[in-house]
Amino acid sequence: MIKDIICFNENGRKTARKINSAAQKAGIECANLFFCNSGNTQEGFESIGLDDFARRGFSEGHALIFVGAVGIASRAIAPYVKDKLTDCPVIVIDDAGTFVIPVLSGHAGSANKLAMILAKLIGAIPVITTSTDVNGAFSADVFAAENRLTIQNREGIKKVSARAIEGKPITLSIKDYPPAEPVDIILADETDREYSLLLKPKEYVVGLGMKKGKDPKDAEEFILGKLRKAGIKTDDVYAVATLDIKAEEPAIRAFSSKYRIPVIAFEAAVLGKAPGDFTPSEFVKETVGVDNVCERAAALAAGPSGKIICKKTKGDGITLAIAGRRI
Repeated sequence: MIKDIICFNENGRKTARKINSAAQKAGIECANLFFCNSGNTQEGFESIGLDDFARRGFSEGHALIFVGAVGIASRAIAPYVKDKLTDCPVIVIDDAGTFVIPVLSGHAGSANKLAMILAKLIGAIPVITTSTDVNGAFSADVFAAENRLTIQNREGIKKVSARAIEGKPITLSIKDYPPAEPVDIILADETDREYSLLLKPKEYVVGLGMKKGKDPKDAEEFILGKLRKAGIKTDDVYAVATLDIKAEEPAIRAFSSKYRIPVIAFEAAVLGKAPGDFTPSEFVKETVGVDNVCERAAALAAGPSGKIICKKTKGDGITLAIAGRRI
């Protein structure tokens, strides 16, 4: 996930630098650094307006980290908050670096998890307020996010969470397997059984090949267009699969971050061993060492029972294939 940090004074700068320094030492991707409305920019910081920072972050699905007061962050994000399952994660850290507070999308957006990581990096205290976390109870939306499951009926989250907080057991069934009586959670694409929460496995993998420097907006439009044509929602995409040397392409990272779809990357030698009938390209083979990236990557990421349902299609500097997973 792409992370953006904004600060408002010199103490904030120090805390922001401390975060990135600790992240670098730990082998964690550093955040983009911003300073609010300042002509006196310093190396590594970009000047930005507070509203621009919040609007861009929500539009692009970045994790937003405010090094300052909770009130500042709350007013900044207020116009853009829409849905607990899709809002970007928002975290506040005081400029002394003492407390780390997730304030939005703690579960679905993993803000709580990120807050714990940040607190550990800088020796701060994480302030977690979500009820399931503070009570050590099972969290259905965290379970869904970590297992790449789509929540089909959001009202069920509250029902399951209430039982968990009260210390009652949570029952779970996979499709038509036991128990036969009503359960709290069912993992299935659809079912006639009684449940509180239905979680649907994500069915598709998008395989991508891409030229270096592809514009992220153009890539996003191309990918979304192909998904629409195939009748597939981004919520149903399990992963984006590609060649390892393409995994850090800005266009792929931007799409992954915005739609919370993880990237699975394969070495060329591994892609070359993928079983199946793929559309070959001598140019691609000479360039990256394997004759097809998008189909092979999609097939491998979908697993041995997966199947290519949309063969290689070309755009300007991008190729795409879609594989279905067996669920």
